[in-house]
Amino acid sequence: MAVRQADIVLVGGGVMSATLGMMLRQLDPSLDIVMLERLDHVAHESTDGWNNAGTGHAGYCELNYTPETDDGDVAIERALKINAQFEVSLQFWSYLVEQGILPEPSSFINRTPHQSFVWGEKDVAFLKRRYERLSAHHLFREMEYTENPEELEAWMPLVVHHRDPMQRVAATRIKHGSDVDFGSLTRSMVKWLETQPNFELMLSSPVHYIDQRDNGRWKLRVKNQKTGELTKLEAGFVFLGAGGGALPLLQKSGIDEARGYGGFPVSGQWLVCQKPDIVQKHHSKVYGKAPIGAPPMSVPHLDTRIINGEPALLFGPFAGFTTRFLKQGSVFDLIGSVRATNLRPMLSVSKSNMDLTRYLIGEVFQSHADRVNSLRNFFPDAQEGDWKLQMAGQRVQIIKQTEEGGGKLEFGTEIVAAKDGTLAALLGASPGASTAANAMIDVLERCFPEKIRSEQWQARMKALVPSYGQSLVDDAELLDAVRARTLSTLKLGLDS
Repeated sequence: MAVRQADIVLVGGGVMSATLGMMLRQLDPSLDIVMLERLDHVAHESTDGWNNAGTGHAGYCELNYTPETDDGDVAIERALKINAQFEVSLQFWSYLVEQGILPEPSSFINRTPHQSFVWGEKDVAFLKRRYERLSAHHLFREMEYTENPEELEAWMPLVVHHRDPMQRVAATRIKHGSDVDFGSLTRSMVKWLETQPNFELMLSSPVHYIDQRDNGRWKLRVKNQKTGELTKLEAGFVFLGAGGGALPLLQKSGIDEARGYGGFPVSGQWLVCQKPDIVQKHHSKVYGKAPIGAPPMSVPHLDTRIINGEPALLFGPFAGFTTRFLKQGSVFDLIGSVRATNLRPMLSVSKSNMDLTRYLIGEVFQSHADRVNSLRNFFPDAQEGDWKLQMAGQRVQIIKQTEEGGGKLEFGTEIVAAKDGTLAALLGASPGASTAANAMIDVLERCFPEKIRSEQWQARMKALVPSYGQSLVDDAELLDAVRARTLSTLKLGLDS
């Protein structure tokens, strides 16, 4: 059997692989790139519009990015970092729109105000302090705060209508927040890549074997699920961007850097409303505070969504426990991921996260009425018959070995790269897709260090992301310049 030679193999047809493939194509059009996807079309797992929150995660409304400190202050460093990372994605998408590579921006991103809403004296005090800390920084200077009933009625009518007038409430708002259909975005990128020379998309083609040759190149074996045809591939660089499927493949690779990693799968569900008379009364993403013990992906929020061009309201997500690593995965995924090198970290995490375990069990046994009662914290007039339950995507939270040999549950995203730079994998969940451009720049810097330091790649990176190599957290003038461009190009500004 002939071996298909390639420069780059991207495993997974989601937003991460598509972003890396697009960047590499812009940086060096001569690269021969193969994308492998186990399903019969791309962007159908975590990247699909129904399988994620669609929030352009910028730290504007997500209260879990700004934890309260022991002395009663609010830590904003993570929100600043995530906001700057999302600005990198906006710059990259703007470049692709300007080049005609991506279609009309409204096909994948739409301006949707990002709002936080809380009730009760303690949480109102927290939100006000959060606003004071964030709005003092240039990244968040447009943030507004209110406890005024008339303003709240204008900002979020469904949320405040028929609410107890004696209940103290407060909200913040950033008008230029966004709703992103990552599925449509990814399909548009892959569609363009398919028109380019030296790019091949192989669908229905899961990876069954991966190993590194003595010369440093990677061997992969792929079996087409429809035809049964076996394909052997060999590549100088492999990226594992397969969502929950990345961890098992990383383990199969055998690289030292994979040792000690485990996965904790969490499923999700949404309450969905598509009744026009309700949908048209809410135009924002309203985030609240997560219940004690809940994972960050379970921060409750009532969202305006535009998926495949159709508007809807989503509330949730409601978490659940599963042993699958992918929505269309196997119930044996979790068991199959256990290794001698990660058994202790995984047992350590299960023992030290009883709050999370109890929370997930409670979520699993909720009735439809229970879920709608949760929704009524955000939408007091919600009626059970107007909402249906829909499955969201799978998330595999990272379990990471500590220096003491135990385990720690991580709720972010992380790049794991081989020391020789020939293989990299993306693990984890939120903020995930929103920071895809920044994450893939990290892959480029770690796995193509000499090329990215070259004059040619430096110039092209500056074209793709004008703020490349500079800090949006530290440089207010730079932020103003790039944000003015992206809000205009992507039609997210008030005048767009």
